[in-house]
Amino acid sequence: MAALVGGVIALVLGIIGLVAWWDEFLWVLKGSIPVILILGGALAAYLGYEEMKDRKALEGETQGSAEPSPEEVEKYKAEVEQLKAKLKELEEQEKKEQEGGSEES
Repeated sequence: MAALVGGVIALVLGIIGLVAWWDEFLWVLKGSIPVILILGGALAAYLGYEEMKDRKALEGETQGSAEPSPEEVEKYKAEVEQLKAKLKELEEQEKKEQEGGSEES
């Protein structure tokens, strides 16, 4: 409730101040517009530069790693075969455990 009352009072005082000091407000506004434009332009230029740099780095990564080397392919094939063998062993072990469990029941 106190925040609401404080907010309404600040709003009313702000409107009264704006009306009473209209000329000064325009002077401040005129003086701040160039500063805002300079800072906004600098920020936009910086963000554009960073975006270009990121895009260039991304293009370099995709061009360099588009095709794996034959050694990598063989390594991954061997790893896949090992994993398939382990999976087959686990399936057979589970099957044996299920058969052993059904005989006990």
